[in-house]
Amino acid sequence: MKEQVFARIDQCRGELVDLADRIFDNPELSMEEHQASTWLADSLERYGFFVERGIAGLETAFRATFESGHGGPSFGLLCEYDALEKQGHACGHHAQGPCILGAAIALKDAAAGRDFKVVVYGTPAEERYSGKNIMIEKGCFKDIDVAFMMHMDGATRVDVKYLANIHYQVIFRGIAAHAGRKPEEGRSALDALILSFNGIEFLREHVIDDVRMHYTVVDAGAPANSVSPRAVGSFILRSYDMEYLEQVAARFRKIMEGAALMTETSVEIIEETRMYNMIPILTLNDLLMENAHLVGAPQIQPPRAKTGSSDFMNVCHILPGACIRMAFVPITVGPHSQGYYDAGKTELCHNSMIQGAKIIAGAICDLLEKPELLDAVKKEFTENQLHKNRQTYTGPYS
Repeated sequence: MKEQVFARIDQCRGELVDLADRIFDNPELSMEEHQASTWLADSLERYGFFVERGIAGLETAFRATFESGHGGPSFGLLCEYDALEKQGHACGHHAQGPCILGAAIALKDAAAGRDFKVVVYGTPAEERYSGKNIMIEKGCFKDIDVAFMMHMDGATRVDVKYLANIHYQVIFRGIAAHAGRKPEEGRSALDALILSFNGIEFLREHVIDDVRMHYTVVDAGAPANSVSPRAVGSFILRSYDMEYLEQVAARFRKIMEGAALMTETSVEIIEETRMYNMIPILTLNDLLMENAHLVGAPQIQPPRAKTGSSDFMNVCHILPGACIRMAFVPITVGPHSQGYYDAGKTELCHNSMIQGAKIIAGAICDLLEKPELLDAVKKEFTENQLHKNRQTYTGPYS
């Protein structure tokens, strides 16, 4: 089965590369990925998948399904396609959809006589709105047993850790006044926002080492000669341990409230998105890496333990999942950079995208041909989920 699947992906190479380049040349921001989602959905429909568009109330989300036989395992293939503001596809998301498309087509064509289902989920807005969280809330992903993704990277590898993440918008409201004539009549929302930044810096000394805290001014509210009646900040808190992050979040709220108290302003704290830490499934990781070696993937490295955050981890809190990261830039080049962007249409990117499709499809072939592997995946997930809000991996890459 695996040889047939690999050969089919190679047959599709030209189409997949053209699609990746087209998405790269037409970047769309989160929730605006109309062209990319349409191109991917149209392709899946053309290859015989049953496609539902605009699912979960999101115009650019879709589900494409193919079922062979009855009652077999269901494999979810997830892809993102949103770009970055002012940076285009310096995230590498343009290659995800075509990669998943190649794996899905190959598995469908090799399905004869086997009982299983392939479900492709188009998941928008990873960069800005954590689209997968919205899709989970609307009941998506309940129809799959295992989830796979591919992401471009500086090495071919898997992950054993991910930072939990809570993203807040904070709005301070004060009283406007002329800063030169009657500043005493004003209450500065911008002063409150700046004080909140200072409070975060003082908190930084008193948290565990893996905590990350970021902030920026979204809206200062007024020119320099006015007392600002409204100021808006964006804050992100991260940790590998969601339980501990909740404690940090409680202290964060006190800082915001304290800044408002000191400036006689009011504050509104809005939780925008929440991403969970990773529940690593080492059985899936091993399968992906075995297939990476099999297809000769470039720049193979040990698992990543220093990572950012992803809404894919929220999916992996409700079912077992894993992501293969494919090398297309030197390991020293980080995401959301000019180097990532410049590599987006290179031959290495194209080759890694095709190999990523083979790796995911190959891992699914292994799970189909060795049912005990799928049993091991489910057992590992059940055991690790008991401690889902704490980092469960404690191996050599901790």
